[in-house]
Amino acid sequence: MADAVRVRSVVGAAVVRDGRVLTARRTRPATAAGRWEFPGGKVEDSESPEAALVREIREELGCSVVVERWLGGTVAIGATHELTVAVVRIVEGEPVPHEHDAVRWLGADELDTVDWLDPDRPFLPEVRGILA
Repeated sequence: MADAVRVRSVVGAAVVRDGRVLTARRTRPATAAGRWEFPGGKVEDSESPEAALVREIREELGCSVVVERWLGGTVAIGATHELTVAVVRIVEGEPVPHEHDAVRWLGADELDTVDWLDPDRPFLPEVRGILA
């Protein structure tokens, strides 16, 4: 019998401020370069999803956030990862991309103007509702 594949948690941040959400453009891997996502990353074994998201945003954007609530659902990223997204609020600093090549603040009517990574797309209707 084959070993069960362990599904790793990935967390994304819908950073919301003044009726807009922050999105970040990937530089790697090559298949994702130039596409947009909710910033975040993998949850380490010793972390809660909230702690992982706070850490990832500090590393990727250089600012501190607090998790306000999790959006509904999860989305598979291949067979080995699963994405959840939280609405977060910046409590210190301004986002500066360290691992992405650009960030943009988008209003509800602008969410379709960027090429989102496929796992992020299912969260857009709920984000649009929050921004509206």
